[in-house]
Amino acid sequence: MIKILLADDQALLRSAFRMLIDSCDDMTVVAEATNGEEAASLARIHRPDLVLMDIRMPVLDGLAATQRICSTSELAHTRVLILTTFETDEYVARALQAGASGFLGKDVTSEGLLAGIRTVISGEALLSPSATRALIGRFLSSPGSIGELPLGSLEALTDRERELTALAAHGMSNQEIAERLVVSPLTVRTHIHRAMMKVQARDRAQLVVAAYQQGLVRVR
Repeated sequence: MIKILLADDQALLRSAFRMLIDSCDDMTVVAEATNGEEAASLARIHRPDLVLMDIRMPVLDGLAATQRICSTSELAHTRVLILTTFETDEYVARALQAGASGFLGKDVTSEGLLAGIRTVISGEALLSPSATRALIGRFLSSPGSIGELPLGSLEALTDRERELTALAAHGMSNQEIAERLVVSPLTVRTHIHRAMMKVQARDRAQLVVAAYQQGLVRVR
């Protein structure tokens, strides 16, 4: 059962998300927060598998709340999925540095939201929607748009791990990489996991950021 914490100051939106999530056999909403301060506090209490986090909230915004949650050692397994508006939300790139594992637009469909949650939980964390990949590329192409993450060097990776990391950085899922290289998805997952461990990346999202920051791949 995937335990989810909802963090959004809009009660109507939280209610809609709760109804959708609780209708699934493999998910449940364990708590709701109306601001970032509550989100960080409730995360420590309930230790959810995932926090569905709005960026713009009172008291403490979603970016600061993400930083608090992802820097708390007892919440190392908790993933943060950011809700944002692609065209206007200039905080998204910094959310990666704070530890966010993925992003969804607030206009996401029901199917898209559930798929996004499962994507992040399964370790496919970084954004499957093409719009999100474009957003990350735009921010990473701008010097100073995101600070350097304290990650290890990609030089520690094998040639195969570097190849798969580069494909992941271009937004490809494990399944897509497996089909391209004619290997099993399990083989891809294993190489990606080893690369994450060597680079000391919290998740796939940070591994991809490292690939851009260290020049393994470049924004097209």
